Amino acid sequence: MLFDLDLIRKVYGEFPQKIQKARQLLGRDLTISEKILYAHLWDELPKSPFNRGGDYVNFGPDRVAMQDATAQMALLQFMTAGRKKTAVPSTVHCDHLIQASVGADADLTLAKDQNKEVYDFLESISAKYGIGFWKPGAGIIHQVILENYAFPGGMMIGTDSHTVNAGGLGMIAIGVGGADAMDVMAGMAWELKMPKLIGVKLIGRMSGWTSAKDIILKVAGILTVKGGTGAIVEYFGDGADAISATGKGTICNMGAEIGATTSIFGYDAKMSAYLSATGRSEIARMADQIAGDLRADADVYVHPEKYFDQLIEINLDELEPHVNGPFTPDAAYPVSEFVRIVKEKNYPRTLEVGLIGSCTNSSYEDLTRAASLARQAIDKKLGAKAEFVITPGSELIRYTTERDGLLASFEKIGGVVMANACGPCIGQWKRHTDDPLRPNSIITSFNRNFAKRNDGNPNTHSFVASPEMVTAYAISGDLCFNPLTDTLTNQDGEQVKLDEPVGVELPVNGFDVKDAGYLAPPTDGSAIQINVSPSSERLQLLEPFEVWTGEDLLGLPLLIKAKGKCTTDHISMAGPWLRFRGHLDNISNNMLIGAVNFFNEKTNAVKNQLNNTYAAVPDTARAYKAAGLGSIVVGDENYGEGSSREHAAMEPRHLGVRAILVKSFARIHETNLKKQGMLALTFADKSDYDKILEDDRLDIVGLKEFAPGKPLHIVLHHSNGSSEKIAVNHSYNAMQISWFEAGGALNLIRQQSH
Repeated sequence: MLFDLDLIRKVYGEFPQKIQKARQLLGRDLTISEKILYAHLWDELPKSPFNRGGDYVNFGPDRVAMQDATAQMALLQFMTAGRKKTAVPSTVHCDHLIQASVGADADLTLAKDQNKEVYDFLESISAKYGIGFWKPGAGIIHQVILENYAFPGGMMIGTDSHTVNAGGLGMIAIGVGGADAMDVMAGMAWELKMPKLIGVKLIGRMSGWTSAKDIILKVAGILTVKGGTGAIVEYFGDGADAISATGKGTICNMGAEIGATTSIFGYDAKMSAYLSATGRSEIARMADQIAGDLRADADVYVHPEKYFDQLIEINLDELEPHVNGPFTPDAAYPVSEFVRIVKEKNYPRTLEVGLIGSCTNSSYEDLTRAASLARQAIDKKLGAKAEFVITPGSELIRYTTERDGLLASFEKIGGVVMANACGPCIGQWKRHTDDPLRPNSIITSFNRNFAKRNDGNPNTHSFVASPEMVTAYAISGDLCFNPLTDTLTNQDGEQVKLDEPVGVELPVNGFDVKDAGYLAPPTDGSAIQINVSPSSERLQLLEPFEVWTGEDLLGLPLLIKAKGKCTTDHISMAGPWLRFRGHLDNISNNMLIGAVNFFNEKTNAVKNQLNNTYAAVPDTARAYKAAGLGSIVVGDENYGEGSSREHAAMEPRHLGVRAILVKSFARIHETNLKKQGMLALTFADKSDYDKILEDDRLDIVGLKEFAPGKPLHIVLHHSNGSSEKIAVNHSYNAMQISWFEAGGALNLIRQQSH
């Protein structure tokens, strides 16, 4: 299918002229990131260049994409915007609510039955507002976007942090919360702080067991989970041009794990070939005509140190396959060191499950490389010793790989093919285990491996590697097996060694699919009625949050002081909670239940200052709210890293939390908090985190003079009668302060529409 041709033709028709004007403004050559950003300004060019990392800028993205778990809340908000149709092309993708259990057909049938109310709501509201709808089983949002919508030089936003996957086709693609998506669909500008630029120069060529996955695993080890915050990571060099478009997508996808705003590659022959192979040769021809404008300018490649805020160089000739984990995606180990790490840290050596696929690594090339090992295993009389799970990324991939015999090869060594959905990657996995709390090891080709993420077990040691490495480990069943050097004992007692994997970038016989799973909206959906039952457990119409009273916030009890890593998975878990993503009150019962309480090292057990007993975090927040009290949450570094889910901001707002005070924020979560009318504050002195005591009441003062760049103050009232005052910073601009004053950005939009 060919989508948005007129839109893309318009973008390309204006692109060279916009780039030339931006080049004149900056007085120098431009990176590809700068070209796309300046070409998508909402307003005219400024009189002077924007300050990277400092200036907030309004952009006009070309399109919006939403996955089913986040689309519910985004579209419940959009219903109040007063528009008859979305202002830009938008799509909904039903990929998050399908639980992987026994296999594709049975799991999909069950999901359609269990989630019928939500699917019917999403299908009808999509039809009403002119939104393209991808049915359950059609595929994972990011794979479908790469196959159908992403185009070089474009800009899109999506309500999922891995929207950045589209950077593999040279697009600025950024994960956002539903409120941001609603703004763009409502025809408003989208605001983003002008990103800094991190350049990654790739030299040499990959070979053997090394794959594109290993590049981003290496980068994650270098930059850590917060090293890319506020920045676009731009890959370039001869090594970059040699990587397939889907390999580029894998690298960009996991850029979310280093906190990057997005990641991108410049346009090249690999992208052109992928566009043509996926039925978009006309777009490839248009891109080829302005190819120079869809790459960084010449001097950027010659003198990259002049253009990037940080520069990294990786020699692909020397790059080893990597294994990252457990519990964090930036614990990066070359395979030559991994055996030692497993033994030294006493990680469970026996591998229980290997899982390949997901939005990160389910391309045709990925699966052919993994299948080449499966075929070797068959020929060498080996089978998978660990449970082996395969998740195709889309129906296009599933149909084509089944046609070409890849799926059969996996099944012959004991693999089970799951539905085209996120599944185990986001905790939608019915784990087959005799003890859900037993320490154990799994390895995936996914992107995240936070504790509890995949299966809810805090003792599951989840590691991340390429699909071919995961397949090799699944065949061996042993984390201390190095497929590059070690042998295995086959069914005849012989020692055999796996040969290097071999992949096919694009199918020789082309891609094919019988039903991709797409439903186009009607030309006019205005007569469609959207009904939400007041008694529904899955969906709930939204009520406006209360506006700010105009006074300082006084006497806020501490709800929780979170210790260490506190991701959006800790703040608002996925897995079984996904069924409540359209019902704010019900989903709020999971608020911060995964966060570790600093004072007792426990999860979901905080002190209720009203009765001096310990209770669940949501229950305690509800008790404060019922008593007419707001509350405050204190956190550590990079608070809110991970998913774009705005539920992690809406739930605290709903339960009366007025402010989140932390050492530092992840970008998307900070923006989501602002959108919902929350105060997102950081310690001016990070050591003040230690001053927060369990029985504290806190005053947030200075709000009457709340202004950009002006710190606020918090007075800590300790239970012994003493008090102390600390300074806290914020990054609010004038518009964002108006969101706080109005009780949330949505309240302002409601006012405008009425």
